[in-house]
Amino acid sequence: MTTDLRKRKKDTELNNAAAHQETVDKKKVEKEKASFCLRFLRGTLVLLLLVVLVVGVRLYRDNELVRRQEAALRALGMEGLLLFSSLDADKDLYISPEEFRPIAEKFTGITPAFDYEEEDNLDPNGETLSISARFQPLLMETMTKSKDGFLGITNSALSGLRNWTTPVVPNTVFFARQFKAFLPPKNKVGVGDPWWIIPSELNIFTGYLPNNRIYPPPPKGKEVLIHKLLSIFHPRPFIKTRFAPQGAVACIRAVSDFYYDIVFRIHAEFQLNEPPNFPFWFSPGQFTGHIVISKDASHVRYFKMFVPNNRTLNVDMEWLYGASESSNMEVDIGYMPQMELESLGPSIPSVIYDENGDVIDSRNPDGEPLEFVFEEINWESEISWEHAAKKLEVTMYPFKKVSYFPFTEAFDRAFAEKKLVHSVLLWGALDDQSC
Repeated sequence: MTTDLRKRKKDTELNNAAAHQETVDKKKVEKEKASFCLRFLRGTLVLLLLVVLVVGVRLYRDNELVRRQEAALRALGMEGLLLFSSLDADKDLYISPEEFRPIAEKFTGITPAFDYEEEDNLDPNGETLSISARFQPLLMETMTKSKDGFLGITNSALSGLRNWTTPVVPNTVFFARQFKAFLPPKNKVGVGDPWWIIPSELNIFTGYLPNNRIYPPPPKGKEVLIHKLLSIFHPRPFIKTRFAPQGAVACIRAVSDFYYDIVFRIHAEFQLNEPPNFPFWFSPGQFTGHIVISKDASHVRYFKMFVPNNRTLNVDMEWLYGASESSNMEVDIGYMPQMELESLGPSIPSVIYDENGDVIDSRNPDGEPLEFVFEEINWESEISWEHAAKKLEVTMYPFKKVSYFPFTEAFDRAFAEKKLVHSVLLWGALDDQSC
């Protein structure tokens, strides 16, 4: 009897203890839930406050920018605002000394010397290369707008195009070592292996560069040589195009013991108008060419760069009818017969030494320039120009890894390879392509 009572008492105590522990656990869980909800609520409120703060700051900045733009328009007028905007590269409505540089150069006629890395350590006694420019202006009758007599297009809009009839400098002398920008990086010395001379900075996130610009930014690095070459044609070349594909690519077409034959492709454009006229963009389809250069860049055997003219159209043109990025724009295409640079001969020493190391006259007793005899180059490995050009095209346009054929040939090719045909209409019925 006594044992049963003790057992019942013990069971009761255990049950009470369990019930008490369960109550404590429930309270603890409820407390933790309440604490979690409180922390979550605090975090949400902080996040909302941050979002509101960021949106508020953004709206304030946008409103402030609009207010300043309106004030600038009232103070300067439309034409003055265009000039100001063309100089304001970072669009902060303030002109820094670097941004003011084009105006200073225009009024003073003095172009300051820039410490470009590409021109460091150039030997003043090194070999020089003479380059000649050949230029035939765009044929106005090839523009689609010419069919209605350029109806509705102001003279000022096309003034830069109509006045561009000759290159800026017909003949230019370079140091051979300036062309080291074309040399391959150490990991790209194989024939047909492409590399970027000037890499593209555009992608799906960056979009495209602004249209309402007049003066190009100062070139840097390997851009310097390309800028100097294009400046032979026009004073305002833009090395970085507004739209992709952007940049410059190259590959080795042939290699010998001492020389490379390098094929290159450059996408660049020109700004033909100046204020008070609105921007006019002139964008050749491409610049291509090749250079035969020694592996140490001390000697250039041959150089040529040109806009291909083997198609009926080879230039895209766009011009604005206002100072802002959202202004109305006209677009047209046309044909330019000739735009090319070519070396007049191999690079030659600017100072000539005899076998004793003494400087000798560069002219013979009759007053004629000394003639240099160059050894014939024997290529150890090479590919065709067409093969190299295709490599560069695919680098610029990766989608061209797929072969495209005229519509009438695609089905025969598909039948032979037992593949399907995917047809793409690029520009009207005549340019229908299939792959």
